[in-house]
Amino acid sequence: WLDPFDDGPDPDMEYGSLYFEGKQDEDPRPPDDPTNPYGFLKFPPGYNVEVASLGLKVRGDVRRCCVVVAGGVYENLLFFPVIQLIKDRYPGVQVDVLASARGKQAYEMNKNVRWADVWDVEQDFPDPGEYTDMIGILKSRYYDMVLSTKLAGLGHASFLFMSSARDRVSYVYPNVNGAGAGLLLSQTFTPSGLNLSEAGYHMYEQMIDWLARPTFNVPRQPVPPLKVSISKKLREVVQEKYANSGAEKNKYVVIHGIESDSAASMRSRGDSDSLLPIQIWAEIAQSIRGFRPLFVIPHEKEREDVEEAVGEDSSIVFITTPGQLAALINDSVGVITTNTAALQLANAREKPSIALFSSEEKGRLFVPGAEEKKCVVISSKTGRLIDIDVEAVKNAMQIFEGSLAIA
Repeated sequence: WLDPFDDGPDPDMEYGSLYFEGKQDEDPRPPDDPTNPYGFLKFPPGYNVEVASLGLKVRGDVRRCCVVVAGGVYENLLFFPVIQLIKDRYPGVQVDVLASARGKQAYEMNKNVRWADVWDVEQDFPDPGEYTDMIGILKSRYYDMVLSTKLAGLGHASFLFMSSARDRVSYVYPNVNGAGAGLLLSQTFTPSGLNLSEAGYHMYEQMIDWLARPTFNVPRQPVPPLKVSISKKLREVVQEKYANSGAEKNKYVVIHGIESDSAASMRSRGDSDSLLPIQIWAEIAQSIRGFRPLFVIPHEKEREDVEEAVGEDSSIVFITTPGQLAALINDSVGVITTNTAALQLANAREKPSIALFSSEEKGRLFVPGAEEKKCVVISSKTGRLIDIDVEAVKNAMQIFEGSLAIA
């Protein structure tokens, strides 16, 4: 049988059969009509109502995805490569985020996220009204996939199940608390411990391995590096801040990780010993040559202690959001920090950095491939960060000399 209308295989088709193999196409729907007075008629005049693509059922396309990220700024920052991986694997997907109030601040640096909503996923007894309202919001957005980094028991699994998403993917407790959760979830990951953050930079490795898996004739998706974007408005605000403190662009070194009880310290939940007293920072700052040390404080109450330790003419900047911290690091020659979000932001912006850790093991976990990232890792010999070798930090200052030539 010869089909007169058969022109042979489509040269533009990258993969195999339509709707069955390969990646999904960008969403072909026309944009919503903002002038339409009817809320249920979102399509412009002259167009048909949306008909769900066959690929959604056959190939498992994902048009809308919601990620529930537990933890603070540090944990949400390390989730950025996962979001980029989702965007690469499912072209045209819209990604929304549920995060804590502190964690949501990180998404002003991520252009891949459509909406970021505050929801404390780790509260044991949420308010019933807020709980049902959030479930209603998730249902009304018609997600195809929901991902969660919180260890799920039966309660959290029920929350994800009631979102009505087709694919419900989450970590589950590795002990008896995870009993029954798998019945309500499409895919589960069982971590080795109760704290994902202890795994360091690759804390989401199991989820990444599942998302990047080769399926439907699509090869394994490469995992992108951590990248952040900084808006023009953020840059202007931060430039005014460090200019008022007496620092100049490309002529200062950011010092982050001053001991404080503030929630804006931006440290990892997997490393409790990650802040240093100002007295040790003052000793380190005295050895900085050619650049001005710029101290970042997470709370105004720390300003007096810093001025007392390093002098009243020192440069001090009060910063509480990761976006402003990223802009500050971007205009610097480099960073000296403990294990806080400043370390990951310096690596994301490809700035030289000196990272102080309480042990060598922590350094390997949180900064894999340190040499490629222009990062010098200095570990304490005793297992306590307060016993860090200040002389070793002083010798590592040479990493900033290349930045002086560039500046």
